[in-house]
Amino acid sequence: MKEKTRRTGGKLVGGSQLSVINPLVAGIDIGSREMFVCGPANGEGRREIRVFATTTQQIRDCGRWLKERKVQSVAMESTGVYWIPVLEILEGQGLEVLLVDPGPLSRVPGRSEKTDNSDCQWIQTLHSHGLLRGSFRPSEQVGELRTIVRQKAALVREQADWTRRMHKCLDQMNVRVHHAVTQTQGVTGMAILRAIVHGERDPRKLAALRDRGCQKSEAEMIELLTGNWRENHLFNLRQHMTMYDAVSQQLAVYEQEIQRRMQELTPPGREDTDIPAAAKREKQKSLKRRGQEGKRQTLYRMIGADLTSIDGIGVETAEVIITEYGTDMSKFQTEKEFVKHIGLAPSRPVSGGKVLKKSRKARKSTRTAEVLRNAAAALKNSHSALGAYFRRMARRKDASIAVFATARKLGEMIYRMLRHGEGYVDMGQAAYEKHYEETKLRAMKSTAKQMGYDLIKQEAITV
Repeated sequence: MKEKTRRTGGKLVGGSQLSVINPLVAGIDIGSREMFVCGPANGEGRREIRVFATTTQQIRDCGRWLKERKVQSVAMESTGVYWIPVLEILEGQGLEVLLVDPGPLSRVPGRSEKTDNSDCQWIQTLHSHGLLRGSFRPSEQVGELRTIVRQKAALVREQADWTRRMHKCLDQMNVRVHHAVTQTQGVTGMAILRAIVHGERDPRKLAALRDRGCQKSEAEMIELLTGNWRENHLFNLRQHMTMYDAVSQQLAVYEQEIQRRMQELTPPGREDTDIPAAAKREKQKSLKRRGQEGKRQTLYRMIGADLTSIDGIGVETAEVIITEYGTDMSKFQTEKEFVKHIGLAPSRPVSGGKVLKKSRKARKSTRTAEVLRNAAAALKNSHSALGAYFRRMARRKDASIAVFATARKLGEMIYRMLRHGEGYVDMGQAAYEKHYEETKLRAMKSTAKQMGYDLIKQEAITV
């Protein structure tokens, strides 16, 4: 057997060496107290390194020092939240700032050692050769709105936590409010909880607070609301309700601020534009029940498109997507790039021409991917074409893959609507299934023809 030979140690030709694309760049390694800054090379080919504190005045001094050296662009890693004031102050001084994901940066080979001093030099070197790609960042106004919406989401999680604690108090007293109603935070659930907090113990009076549309009968609710009242658990329940109400007040303040900022981002001429009512009655009822029609109108005026017309996309989902990415999708050339950025692109690792088994490593997740997966899961019982697609994928694969695939399809539809103004029209469950069967039949006929056969439709035999 002839041995394979491998040539090594070949002499590098001049054209194979990396060239410096832009010498007037700097690299910054940021810490909590200080940052190491590597400037461009001087006439002797040596790079100057300075250390600045991360105070506001020192960051401004750093910006002036960089401008004295005619720096055109600065690259830095997105480390924690320490980069935020540095980036904002340097951009305010007119410098171009490239925010780099530390993951890909750490995988580039060639770094001699891992110190703050060497890191800033390494970032400057890669940036000068054009090997760094900046992370996506929305406009300044959208970025400010995004910060507020993210904090609102944290308050929503905190409110849900206080609800969970109230459930625990009720379970300890064997008062099954969260079994008697579908949602504890609904009208009936909160009315019963507040009555208990204010001293009501009679299960009949508590059951009388039920809404007419409640699924449980009055007798069933009386049985579920008969409890073993204990003062210590009631005390905890009152305190949890107080905290729940405090968070609700803060959420109302955040909602007002979000609405105000969305109105500021509305382009001139669309301030008084009214959006048509939702096409489906179920969505109309949901918007009215949650009091979200006003925000839906504000989102439409800001975007110029109705994302909530897509099945599964609600007002909260649309709010997250717009505040994370804005309304301008031109930074993503194709819908595949957008879907990949939000973490919903399928993974198919290949090595040596063979498809490898997928690792158990957690897939990249973003807030946009999270809300789209939640929207996809809500389509499980939908009579829309997207609902039919979800169920078909669940039958072929499993529920988790169906959620992922449907979320990816939602992301593609959102991209088309924002980038190209493409509207959403639901063909319906029946039309989707018919289209799928026709596509499958054409594929079967094509396969049979390639093999020299013809498909013949067999009439149903009646007995």
